[in-house]
Amino acid sequence: MAKNVLFIMCDQLRWDYLSCTGHPHLATPNIDKLAERGMLFDRTYVQSPICGPSRMSFYTGRYVSSHGSTWNNIPLKVGEMTLGDHLRPMGVRTALCGKTHMTADAEGMRRLGLAPDSTIGVLVSECGFEPFEREDGLHPDGNRYARNEAYDSYMKEQGWQDENPWNSVANSAEDDEGNILSGWFMEHADKPARATDEQSETPYITRRAMDFINEAGDQPWCLHLSYIKPHWPYIVPAPYHDMYGPNTHMPVVKSEAEREDPHPVFGAFMEERVSRAFSQDHVRTRVIGAYMGLIKQLDDQIGELMRFMDEKGLSDDTMIIFTSDHGDYLGDHWMGEKELFHDPSSRIPLIVVDPSPEADATRGIKSDTLIEAIDIVPTILDFYGGKEVPHILEGKSLLPVLHGDVSKVRDFAVSEYDYSMRDVRTRLGVEVADAKLTMLFDGRWKYIYAEGFRPMLFDLEHDPDERIDLGGLPDYADQCQKMERLFFNWCRRTNQRTTMSDEDIGGRNASKGEAKVGILIGYWNEQELEDMKD
Repeated sequence: MAKNVLFIMCDQLRWDYLSCTGHPHLATPNIDKLAERGMLFDRTYVQSPICGPSRMSFYTGRYVSSHGSTWNNIPLKVGEMTLGDHLRPMGVRTALCGKTHMTADAEGMRRLGLAPDSTIGVLVSECGFEPFEREDGLHPDGNRYARNEAYDSYMKEQGWQDENPWNSVANSAEDDEGNILSGWFMEHADKPARATDEQSETPYITRRAMDFINEAGDQPWCLHLSYIKPHWPYIVPAPYHDMYGPNTHMPVVKSEAEREDPHPVFGAFMEERVSRAFSQDHVRTRVIGAYMGLIKQLDDQIGELMRFMDEKGLSDDTMIIFTSDHGDYLGDHWMGEKELFHDPSSRIPLIVVDPSPEADATRGIKSDTLIEAIDIVPTILDFYGGKEVPHILEGKSLLPVLHGDVSKVRDFAVSEYDYSMRDVRTRLGVEVADAKLTMLFDGRWKYIYAEGFRPMLFDLEHDPDERIDLGGLPDYADQCQKMERLFFNWCRRTNQRTTMSDEDIGGRNASKGEAKVGILIGYWNEQELEDMKD
């Protein structure tokens, strides 16, 4: 059988909202079975706590400051190699079912004469994936966001004649008088979506993934199955809408001390509309019930997909990766959404199931080694037997950990955030070029460098909930300086020379190479040249 990879990503799934990662009331047995079959990497961090740049790091294996797509809808520049670019020359069909949040570099494509509808143009526009079905899960009324015509057609076949069924059916409820209640408004999060479970987005894209696997046949494939939930709008169809009452919700993690004299950037984000909303208990309670229901629906669909894989005889030859693009504050630390670096936002679940016998000894293990999202591409490339390309990929293959050969791949994890597109920047009076945050986490100390401001610092050994910012205290100045040196050393990495490897450069004869091709710099006469050649 051919080797295959099923790369599953959820959107906005917190690391701690699975039973295998410790949620006391949300049972996710099908995802838990993946953890039993593989390894659960319990300390995995994204390269940016927001969809677009995080995903571009997942797909390129490179840090945000390397690939340059620093916020949603900032194009990934033409020329950045992605997972598909590495796998396709090896004969691996690399396809997408679901979301990428990719924005094509239209200007760069025009400059290079790449037609968007050409074969290469489509791949460049779709982040290197063959778009079997792209479903970015954001289709409000209006012209800015492209609609998924395939899903619209499916819903019409199901009897829904709404102009935009994503908006008014899948992500809206209905009252007893027939009024449409938009799922954008969090007051409706406890109501069932108008769509049935089968018609909603998660089961739909699962079936489309099955369609791809059936079509792919015996050709090796890597399928990126990218679910758009539990990302907002926070609304879910019956029976999931009322499964999880307040007694099943984890207590909020926040303290009044966090608001007394916060770091200026943190304080500004606490004042965002979504943060003020989630700071109210009734909002948080209403949303978390739907959020948990969306995760339960996801787990049920993972179960359907795994049964399908078993029936097709694919489970023994397919690497399965399960993860998320970032988390969700859900009211923790007085925050809504994501975007800063507390664990609810920047830490994600990661399960890797390696079907090879070499991974048998580590099955069911929960690893606490520090992992980054950029480790996924080199892991997949390694699984297919691809050559290492460290001058391009900044992540590390996890196969040595999965095979029990090593227990550590890095000393610290890095995450970056560009908040220049947010109103926070203007309220703080920060220039666009300076609206940057960088997190370094070494397993104990979480340090955030904030351009133009003091740093933030958290000691997760003594303060695992990250309630106390030590960055402004004189007693911790030495620790901040130590972390700043780590940050400075990391910034000095060679990250833009991707066209020639260190190995290629190291293999060149710097003293004789130029002379052999007739570039004779510094020679006195012909005899000196002949002596050098000897």
